[in-house]
Amino acid sequence: MANEPHPKWEGKVSAKLTGPKPDQVWPLLEDFFSIHKWLPSIDTCHKVDGISGQPGCIRYCSSTSSDGSGSQMTSWVTERLLTIDKTDRSLSYEVVDSNMGLNSYVATIKVSEEGNNHQVGCLIEWSFEVDPVKGWRLEDLVSYVDSSLQGMTERMENALLAK
Repeated sequence: MANEPHPKWEGKVSAKLTGPKPDQVWPLLEDFFSIHKWLPSIDTCHKVDGISGQPGCIRYCSSTSSDGSGSQMTSWVTERLLTIDKTDRSLSYEVVDSNMGLNSYVATIKVSEEGNNHQVGCLIEWSFEVDPVKGWRLEDLVSYVDSSLQGMTERMENALLAK
């Protein structure tokens, strides 16, 4: 049957930070309009509507890259904060619009304690659900999100350890 809906893609990646604790990392993610400071792939992020950290607020993020022939291509996305739980240190957001084929994309990012009495750090988990993305495989998208998270945690760790 040609009109059967494709099942959603689901993925989950995680990264450990060995120095910073969850209560140090969470404020960096809680500021919904500053993700460009942490995600290496994002050049700009700014408020479209609402107050950062309040459900319903919307951000615009973009990045520019070269396609190899000298032409510049800008990828962009507009995202809405769905939920935020300061006690659980988690937030969920959805893609409202993009030029990257991310239809029905919803993600949750959670910061939790990781480690033992001798070395306590934290774990960031990033899970998502999305309609299949044209021209991609699920494995490609999971790899992209994982690479983004690894770069983000490295930047956060460096910033927090420099304080």
